[in-house]
Amino acid sequence: MSSAVIQLLVLAGIAIFLILRLRSVLGTREGFEKPPVSSTGGNERLRGPRRDFEVIEGGIDRDITDHVDDGSDAAKALAAMKVAEPDFNVGEFLQGARAAYEMILMAFEQGDMEQVKDFVAEDVYEAFSDVIQQREEQGLTIDANFVGLRDVQLVDASFDRDSQTGEVTVRFVGELTSVVRNATGEVVEGDPQEIKRQRDVWSFARQMGTGDPNWQLVATGE
Repeated sequence: MSSAVIQLLVLAGIAIFLILRLRSVLGTREGFEKPPVSSTGGNERLRGPRRDFEVIEGGIDRDITDHVDDGSDAAKALAAMKVAEPDFNVGEFLQGARAAYEMILMAFEQGDMEQVKDFVAEDVYEAFSDVIQQREEQGLTIDANFVGLRDVQLVDASFDRDSQTGEVTVRFVGELTSVVRNATGEVVEGDPQEIKRQRDVWSFARQMGTGDPNWQLVATGE
């Protein structure tokens, strides 16, 4: 037997040994092997790395935290209102408050509170009406025009679980022109060309979860 044949036999033996060794370590694969599938039936490569944490249902309610601090008493009160009335939305409430502010303020300036009586609590209505009556007794009238709102900010909220009544306090910064005239039409205060800034803090209340969607003005301040 020639040395060349002996070398071939030795190399063949080494190759067979390596093949057997690789099979014992890696196992055997035939054809195309699909990637591993997770127990949920989805492809882990597509789903991304597994996150070992628990997802808390609900999470942060941006409709609340966009207006008050998360975890504050006001935030808890607003959340309780949503439990009592799932359709309640803070952003939509503030839009309604904007419209109510202009409507009630201008009714007061024009001396006609009757048109907004349903949107004002009885004691507030009487207080506004008393001022209007005093103006009339002095022969004074007000010529006012609403320009717009510079700022609307929710500053506080509370919820009475017994009565299911929610109360929300809002700060308004409005702009308007206002002129006070006496009985002869003479201007005694204000300038029709001057825009003045009006600051008010109003509180609105409503029993949540009822058929009546109207909030009432229950308190005023500055």
